[in-house]
Amino acid sequence: MELNTLKPGPGSKRPRRRVGRGIGSGLGKTAGRGHKGQKSRSGGFHKVGFEGGQMPLQRRVPKRGFTSMKVVGEVLLSDLERMKADTIDLEALKREGVVPHLATAAKVILSGALTRKVHLSGVRVSKGAKAAIETAGGSVVVPEVQPAPAPAPQKAGSTAKDKKEEKDAKDTKDKKEKKDAKDKKDG
Repeated sequence: MELNTLKPGPGSKRPRRRVGRGIGSGLGKTAGRGHKGQKSRSGGFHKVGFEGGQMPLQRRVPKRGFTSMKVVGEVLLSDLERMKADTIDLEALKREGVVPHLATAAKVILSGALTRKVHLSGVRVSKGAKAAIETAGGSVVVPEVQPAPAPAPQKAGSTAKDKKEEKDAKDTKDKKEKKDAKDKKDG
């Protein structure tokens, strides 16, 4: 086989369809567009997703969910093996290009081998990876997860209905005081 004898495999390249070139081609006259109608005319296509004025599907379907802005970088034990630093935190991982610069956190998982001593701090670690790091003589300082603050206890009976009743009672009291003050002024 020589470069000048190379050619595509049989059936991989088909000839271009030439429409509107006579009845013998099978695509003459209307050129596969059919008779009349908007689609048969030149320039007769509307925007993608247009449904003739009916509310299109992409607007009928409700918006749902959100895109998480958290980027958690995945770190393998073999990545830690290749790193130059002995003390490893999120900044060191970013500096050496192990995790993306946009990463807000990183997690070390058990994949690959670790033979040298490393000290991890502020990086999440799987159980298996933690055991492997400690077996190699390293240490892991896991970041403390701050528990969500407990909601403040509500007063007994402070429902929306009770608040409305309190407001109504206050309004009635205010009206009565205004009326009394007016009667006193007039009388």
